[in-house]
Amino acid sequence: MSCRHCNNKLSVPFLDLGSAPPSNAYLNGLDLQAPEIWFPLRLLVCDACWLVQTEDYAGRELLFTDQYAYFSSYSTSWLEHARCYVQQMIARFGLTADSLVAEIAANDGYLLQYVQSSGIPCVGVEPTAATAAAARAKGIKIIERFFGVDLASELATSGQLADLIVANNVLAHVPDINDFVSGFTHLLKPSGVATFEFAHVLRMVKENQFDTAYHEHYSYLSLAAVEKIFTSCGLQVFDVEELPTHGGSLRVFAQRADSGEQLVSPKVAALRQREVAAGVTSSSFYSGFQAQAEQVKDDLLSYLISSKRDRFKVGAYGAAAKGNTLLNFAGVRPDLLPYVVDRNPSKQGKFMPGSRIPIVDESYLRTHRPDRILILPWNLREEVIEQLGYARGWGCQFVTAVPTLAVV
Repeated sequence: MSCRHCNNKLSVPFLDLGSAPPSNAYLNGLDLQAPEIWFPLRLLVCDACWLVQTEDYAGRELLFTDQYAYFSSYSTSWLEHARCYVQQMIARFGLTADSLVAEIAANDGYLLQYVQSSGIPCVGVEPTAATAAAARAKGIKIIERFFGVDLASELATSGQLADLIVANNVLAHVPDINDFVSGFTHLLKPSGVATFEFAHVLRMVKENQFDTAYHEHYSYLSLAAVEKIFTSCGLQVFDVEELPTHGGSLRVFAQRADSGEQLVSPKVAALRQREVAAGVTSSSFYSGFQAQAEQVKDDLLSYLISSKRDRFKVGAYGAAAKGNTLLNFAGVRPDLLPYVVDRNPSKQGKFMPGSRIPIVDESYLRTHRPDRILILPWNLREEVIEQLGYARGWGCQFVTAVPTLAVV
C-alpha cells in the first residue's frame, strides 16, 4: 500500500487488530440470519510524511451509508463544546449576518444550529441521509454529498464562498485526503479561515487509545502530518489549540496560503517541536503500541470471565464505534456481555456489529440492575457516570477498559 498523501511505499507497522466489520454497521434482526462482511483492520505509518493510516479495504460509500447511526446531538458535553466554539469564532473573527459559515460533515446539525440562532447564514455538507434529515428538521440547509474539490468549486462558482469553514472529526474520515483538503482552498474567501478538529495521534499512542482505530478512520493525525498535507494543498496553519475532547484532540486553524491575513501563532512552532521531542516523526514512537493493545484485550477478557464465574451481572453503556473495535478485538460475545445500553433510538433494538450484542434503551438498566457497567465510550466517562448515578443506589460499579482496566 502507498501513502494516501505522498504516495510513499508504507512499510512501518503500527497496529494489527485482526479483522472486524465496519464499526457503525449495526445489525437488525434479519441481519442476524446472514453473514457479515469483515475486513482486515491494520494500521501503518508513512515514514516520509508521518501520516498514520488504515489499510484500504472498504470504500466510503460502504461505510457512510443511508443508515449511518452516529448522531452528534446525543452527547450533552459535545453540544456544549459546539455552542462554546460558535461563540468563540463569532467573537474572534467578527462574523456577522453578512458572513457565511460552512460545516463539512455537519451531521445532525449539532453545531450549525448555534450559528443559525446567532443570525449568521450557514450551510452544511453531510453525505449520510439519516443525519442530514435530522439537520434539515432543525431548519438547516444541507447539501447531501461527499466533500472535495468538485463540490467546493460548484459552491464557489455559485457565490457561496465561506468566511469560516468548520470540519470537526472528519479529516480522519476521508480516503482521498488531498482532494478533501484542497476543497477548503477553493471554498474559502481570500480572508476566510477554516478550523479542523481531530484526535491527536500523540495522545492516542501515549494513552493507549487503540480502540479509536476502525475502518472509518482512514487517517490518524499529528500536527506534523497535517502541516505537510495542508501546505501541499494550498493552506497554511496559523494557530493550534489542544482540546480534551475525544481523549485529546487538536483544533487547527488554517487559511489560504496565497491570501491569508492571519498572523502565525507561536503555539504552532511550540507544538511542532513538542511532537518532534516525543518522537512522532520517528518510527520508534509507534513500535510498542501493539503490545499495549493486547494487554487491554487480555485484561478485559479476564475481568468479564471472572465476573461471570462469580455470578456478577455485567452490562455495557454506549454502542460507540470505539466499543465495537474493543469488543471485536477481544472476541467478546453476549455470553460475557449480554447487552449494551444506548440513548440513540436509531441504535436501540439493533445489535452490535461483529459481537452481535443487543442494544437496549436505558430503562433496561433499572429493570435488570447490573452489578457492573462497562463504559465503552471512555472519553465520556464522567458524563455517563453522572447520567447513570442512580445505579450506585443498588451497589453498581462503573468500569472502563482503556487505557487500562479501571473500576471507578
